[in-house]
Amino acid sequence: MNLIDPRAIIDPTARLADDVQVGPWSIVGADVEIGEGSVIGPHVILKGPTRIGKHNRIYQFSSIGEDTPDLKYKGEATRLVIGDHNVIREGVTIHRGTVQDRSETTIGDHNLIMAYAHIGHDSVIANHCILVNNTALAGHVHMDDWAILSGYTLVHQFCHIGAHSFSGMGTAIGKDVPAFVTVFGNPAEARSMNFEGMRRRGFSAEAIQALRRAYKVVYRQGLTVDQALAELAESAAQFPEVAIFRDSVMTSTRGITR
Repeated sequence: MNLIDPRAIIDPTARLADDVQVGPWSIVGADVEIGEGSVIGPHVILKGPTRIGKHNRIYQFSSIGEDTPDLKYKGEATRLVIGDHNVIREGVTIHRGTVQDRSETTIGDHNLIMAYAHIGHDSVIANHCILVNNTALAGHVHMDDWAILSGYTLVHQFCHIGAHSFSGMGTAIGKDVPAFVTVFGNPAEARSMNFEGMRRRGFSAEAIQALRRAYKVVYRQGLTVDQALAELAESAAQFPEVAIFRDSVMTSTRGITR
């Protein structure tokens, strides 16, 4: 059985594992590598240099690995690297990096990128993240593990989206979102923490309660960020989850969503 549809166009320099499937009218360009078990649907454009790992599925009308529209980009050789077990739905666009930053856009493992989402140049998506329909990330955005961005979320360039955080539908994010925090609105405002997500992922009741207290320290007691960080030091030493939250606040470069 031929797994490459005869109507697909595969550049001679592309490297595809033996069991990769490519649908009709898809184009796999030069310097594209696709790992075993991956399925490329019809009408997909893949442009290199791009590395796609194992057991990924890319749906129709997606454009993966295209040049960035950043005006500083002058055709330099930059990359897109995608890990394993990702699902990239219809009409997704993912751009390669720029030499002004990392020269690489990076997608980790086990991510769900839903229809018409956009991931800009030099962004880093970790593992188990979800980008719901029409979410758009500007360049240089970092998303940590298990973060979820609901439909029509917009993220400004250089923002950091913390682990296990959550955005509501239509949120416009212009500052960093600390780990575990739930944000809504335009501009985004912190509302709570993603306690339901924590419960689903098996966080202990003690850890959740510690994070609940930590959230109040940062967001409810009228403290400065430095005062809140000092207040959280003892709890962070006791609970690794609080340490993750505290570190995400402490390392923020754009200021945190409050």
